[in-house]
Amino acid sequence: MPPKVPSVEICKGVQMPMFGLGTYFQPEVGDATKWAIDAGYRLIDTAELYRNEEEVGKAIKEKISQGAVKREELFVVSKVWCHHHREMDVVDACLKSLQKLQLDYLDLYLIHAPFAVNYRGDDKFFPYREDGVLDTNEVDFMETWNGMEKCVEMGLVKSIGISNFNTQQIDRILAEGKVKPANLQIELNPQLTQKDVLKYCKEKNISVMAFTPLGRPNFETKTPAFLFDDRVLNIGKKYGKNASQVILRYLIDCGTCPIPRSVNKQRIESNFDIFDFQLTPEEISTIDSFNENKRYTKFTDAKGHQYHFLPLEAFD
Repeated sequence: MPPKVPSVEICKGVQMPMFGLGTYFQPEVGDATKWAIDAGYRLIDTAELYRNEEEVGKAIKEKISQGAVKREELFVVSKVWCHHHREMDVVDACLKSLQKLQLDYLDLYLIHAPFAVNYRGDDKFFPYREDGVLDTNEVDFMETWNGMEKCVEMGLVKSIGISNFNTQQIDRILAEGKVKPANLQIELNPQLTQKDVLKYCKEKNISVMAFTPLGRPNFETKTPAFLFDDRVLNIGKKYGKNASQVILRYLIDCGTCPIPRSVNKQRIESNFDIFDFQLTPEEISTIDSFNENKRYTKFTDAKGHQYHFLPLEAFD
């Protein structure tokens, strides 16, 4: 039997596992989802943007029909994309996601990013004008949040949250919204530790999900550096773990829910093998030292939009 993943209550009656499978633009995601469920994963993260909700849903349905897992044991996350930010469009987008996933409800539904783009069709996620500039609009993300709250009222989702929002934007939701965000999903790894955001979320009792938790590993260039550094490798030797396992454990010990992505069965199983050890404060400090405030995900084309989630210095 695989170990049970620790969970946290993110809103009344809703428990979120503190580890999951990311599916960001992954090919063969159906097999990966099934391997993950068999390995013990109970949180599956997808999104309208990823174009794989149908495949994820088919895999989930298959594992449920096999008796490998019950629906109530799974925690399924999806996200509304930026071209559905008008309040009237959010519910429709959620219903489409549920239809693709073959589910009656989502455990967590997120606004994928705070800025809005004009709708050009369900498959036109980044529409551009003739001058090559991203075709954005000024729909207020608070209008989007109103639509998210309607999804809760209708029973389509158990909890709602945000992704790629900054703390000032979250402050607005807390001040003006009726439902408190249950989760913030952000890029988080040793080269982007975001300690100030983690502190903020802890104070506001908002759970944090970490995407790109291992960076974007490249074994030829040996990047990111933290996966190949002797300090991390030596920590791994102490516990009988590899570098990726050490980093995923680090993110859990920092209070976040990492969602590594992979379509390799062995790696999916290996990533899950992190619940039989815990890092010391000194080891956490060592891994903290790799921070460079360096991002992989910038949504650079939306730079300058009033609701862009990154400060301008992130592009310097």
